[in-house]
Amino acid sequence: MEQTKAQNALEPFVLLSKSATSPRAAADLITQATSAPNTYVFAELLQTPNIQSLREGPAEYSPYLTLLEIFAWGTWADYTSTPGLPQLSDQQSHKLRQLTLLQLSQDPNSLTYANLLNALSLPTVRALEDLVISAIYAGLLSVKLDTLASRVDVSSVSPLRDLRPNSVPQMIKVLDDWDSRCVGVLGDLEVQMKEIRRRAAERRKKDRQMENILERAMNGDKGGKRAAAEEGLMHTDASDEMEIDDVLGRGGVRNAKRGGARFNGGGRR
Repeated sequence: MEQTKAQNALEPFVLLSKSATSPRAAADLITQATSAPNTYVFAELLQTPNIQSLREGPAEYSPYLTLLEIFAWGTWADYTSTPGLPQLSDQQSHKLRQLTLLQLSQDPNSLTYANLLNALSLPTVRALEDLVISAIYAGLLSVKLDTLASRVDVSSVSPLRDLRPNSVPQMIKVLDDWDSRCVGVLGDLEVQMKEIRRRAAERRKKDRQMENILERAMNGDKGGKRAAAEEGLMHTDASDEMEIDDVLGRGGVRNAKRGGARFNGGGRR
């Protein structure tokens, strides 16, 4: 939604670019577009012929094209480190700082107050917090100001930055790497699931064998009692056999069917 709003805000300037045939008119249009409310994407304007013509135009106007590129995909640091650019108005400075905040939000480790004050050239924490709040109201970010930890915790960022030239191959590589990691994780999970199924099948088989042995033992099958003893379910000395017979006679079969653990170890009460 915010991206559509930003594109709609830029549309009038894209239309006006058709009549901005002189370098001065194109430069003035860039100033207007970067100062206007709600304009946060600039690629469409940047690609228009009259704006691109500034690249080969008079030296006094070509910096305006560089400035528009910085608004499209650059940062405040790009502006301050590039000599010869036009002076920014208060509206332009505020917007470029907002766009820089969007860029910095890609790295949560950079969102401490100290880092942001330095990256945005802001004088006070109050100025930083005011900038963050303005970005929230503009729909650029969803954040929480953690004043105790002196950091900005970002939960979501609007997709309002244009792509740098030749950045698509790098994005594809990042996505391919992510896809490969996902495939690897899924493969590991599949191996673990197969092992879990195998162990569960073995447990079910073992449980059925134990139930069969107990059933035979309760029915007085000496072979079953021997097998139960070998499995550690009961002892087979004479006194234990007498006790087992007593238990069976007192309804132990029913109890054992509900819980064969009564015979575990064959101990006396």
